[in-house]
Order: sequence, then structure tokens, then C-alpha cells
Amino acid sequence: MLDFIARRLVSIIPVLVVVALFVFFMLRLTPGDPAAVIAGDNATSDQIADIREKLGLNLPIWQQFGIWLGNMLQGNFGESFFFKKTVAELIAQRLEPTLALSVCTLILAVSTAVPLGVIAAYRQGSLLDRVVMGFSVLGFSMPSFVIGYCLIYVFAIELGWLPVQGYTRIGVDFWSFLERIILPSVTLGIIYVALIARITRASILEVLNEDYIRTARAKGLSNRVVLMRHALRNAAVPILTVIGVGIALLIGGAIVTESVFGLPGLGRLTVEAVLSRDFPTIQAVILLFSVVYVLINLLIDIGYTIFDPRIRY
Repeated sequence: MLDFIARRLVSIIPVLVVVALFVFFMLRLTPGDPAAVIAGDNATSDQIADIREKLGLNLPIWQQFGIWLGNMLQGNFGESFFFKKTVAELIAQRLEPTLALSVCTLILAVSTAVPLGVIAAYRQGSLLDRVVMGFSVLGFSMPSFVIGYCLIYVFAIELGWLPVQGYTRIGVDFWSFLERIILPSVTLGIIYVALIARITRASILEVLNEDYIRTARAKGLSNRVVLMRHALRNAAVPILTVIGVGIALLIGGAIVTESVFGLPGLGRLTVEAVLSRDFPTIQAVILLFSVVYVLINLLIDIGYTIFDPRIRY
């Protein structure tokens, strides 16, 4: 197992190199000039040229990449063109809201979707099963920003139960933090719940017809024990897989959700950086998201061995 983890960690390096190459050259080849954005609409061509020289944008693209890669290997992600801060400082300031949103969404989604999927599979064909599957289709089909605006209208504007936008750090006021994180977490979690619930139902249905399930029932075990101890554990591998794949939904959905609810996280930072053509910030955030995605999938692979001892690496 340790050898497997070491190999997977080493394999992250070529992945990050490919991501870095793709992001760097994609940004340079898209229309738009960061120097022109910084200089403003009334700037002269000489002023724009001076800004390009200060930022190093007048250098050949391969030389720019070599400088950026060398700095990155030393832990220096550069300075933001627009925010006038180091990129590392920007990420540190914006990390907590995104981390809190992702963790709350993951807890909400898994704790809701897995029981719904198990119950729907156990009561296959019933009204409850049809309701769960209908919710899954609807939840997975609706864009997250539509869900967010609907929740804002109902719970913030009409009922006045929750604030519309903003973020309070968990260490400052815990209850205010909960009030402001509920709507974003539900907005981002609905799509995730729909995905996990469908896969859970399908996986449970597949194992309910296995011989060991019939044996467990013949031994007089209760339905709860059969479902939770035997069926769910043996159906856990595809469920873990879709949870890992769904991390990409969390990363992509966080960008939209943070913009809708005004959360000062990495998703909103990405939008602001893209609009201002802030190359260093965009590159660092995307690399960070890539590292997180690869590490989460490594944890999922390790989790396979816990739920299915037959799997060995």
C-alpha cells in the first residue's frame, strides 16, 4: 500500500506539468491584454508597452513559461497583476470560504444521498422510489445558479430566514457562519445529492439479488442490518467512485455558487482573475484545484481497500 501511495504521489508531477503547460499557453493565446486592462481605457500605447515590460509580457512566450515554472518550483507563484499582492497571500485569504463550502456540501450530500438511495432501492417501484428518482433527474438537470436564485427568493426574500449574501468566518461567529453557509451548501449540494442517490440506488439493487444477501435474510437478520452491513458495504466501491468524480462538480460549482452568494472564496477569485486577465492568479488557482482533485482520488482509491478487502494495490 505504501508503495502504491508513493507511486501515485510521484504520478502527480507529470499531471501538474501537463496542466501547467495547458493553462499557461491557453491564457497567452486567448484574446486580451492584461497590460491594457491595468492601464485603462484612456491609456496610450506607450503606457501599455511600459506595463507589459514591467510584467515581463514582452518576453518570448517560452521564456515567460521558463521563468514562471522556475519560480513555481521554488514555491513562488508570483504577484497578482490586478490585486497587487502575492498569489500565495491571495489564496491564503480566500481559502477558508471555499474549504468551508466544499466540506459542508460534501457532508450534506453524502449524509442525504446515501440513505435516499438505499431506501429507494429497498422500496423499488414504490411512490418513494419514484419521488427520489424524479428529484435526482430534476436536481441533476438544473443549473446551480438557477437553484441558488430560487433558494434566495424563497428563504431569504420571501421568508426572511437566512441572509442573501456574505460570509462570516467560523472563528468569528459560528452561528452567523452557519446562517450564511446553509444556502450555498444546499445549492451546490443538490446536484451532488442527485448524482450520488442515483448511483447508490443502482448499486444497492445490483447486490440485493446476490446469494449472500439471501443467506443473511435466511439467518433472520433484520432489513436494517442486511441493508447497511451487507448490501451497502458491498455496493460502496461504485458509490466511492462517483463521490470522487463528483469532486469536479464541487470545484466547478463553487465558482458559480460563490459568485451568486457573494462568498469571498477561490471560486470568486477565479472569476475576478479571469475578468482582469490576471495570469499568475489563474494559473496558481487551477494548479491548486488540480492537486486537490488528484489527492481526493488517491483517498478514494485507498478507501476501496477498506470496503472491499479483495482489492489490493
